[in-house]
Amino acid sequence: MLGPRLASFRAMNTKASVNRHSRIVATVLAVACLAGAGGAAAAIEPLATIRQAAERFVEAQMPPGQAGIVVTAERLDRRLRLARCSGPLSASLLSGAQLQANDSVAVRCRNGARWTIYVPVRIQSRIRIWALRKPEPQGARLRASDLAPVTRLVSGMLAGYVTNLAVLAHCTLREPLPAGALLQDNDLLADFMVRHGEAVTLIASIDGIRVRTNGVALQDGRYGALIRVQNRTSRKVVEGTVGNGRVVYVTP
Repeated sequence: MLGPRLASFRAMNTKASVNRHSRIVATVLAVACLAGAGGAAAAIEPLATIRQAAERFVEAQMPPGQAGIVVTAERLDRRLRLARCSGPLSASLLSGAQLQANDSVAVRCRNGARWTIYVPVRIQSRIRIWALRKPEPQGARLRASDLAPVTRLVSGMLAGYVTNLAVLAHCTLREPLPAGALLQDNDLLADFMVRHGEAVTLIASIDGIRVRTNGVALQDGRYGALIRVQNRTSRKVVEGTVGNGRVVYVTP
């Protein structure tokens, strides 16, 4: 509601059952690989190479141009002895899974040796966010001077923290917050900018050209919300994002 967010990568707990399954599968497969490759005499795949394959796979899934992302594969059990792969390792998520802040990546060898190991991976973001200098009550309208910039390594990607202070001009605090609290999008309640039946200005961008026309709001709308509006000229009903000054930005 209060600005673009990159995929809703909110902090999620690693599923303990997946990790236990991962370790069991890895151990069983490791033993099988050694049995088929002649035991201790076989060449061993470096654990660092397996972790790198998992990290590079996750990094390749990140949106282009997204800075500050830190991907870390957890250390693997040093007792694991997987036969060296004669070709490049492949990596993927569990079937049907979507990438989360804490996840497991399947790293496979299908060249010479045949094995699969599930590597726990953590995704974090190094971002500049804002902390309250002092306690603030519910309904407070914050100013930039009420906040101090801090840099944090947070779980997931942007994780819903406020990074653009321009939104403060159109919001109040939803609940009271203590000093030092890191300001998040859901801490802010956007102001009502238009009411049902009010005249609004509709703005549409077409091939870089802005077109303005008169419209009417068909529902109440807070700043940044998506509402239905009607074009007074064409009578067509469309949806648009509520801006400042009874302006609604619509997509043609």
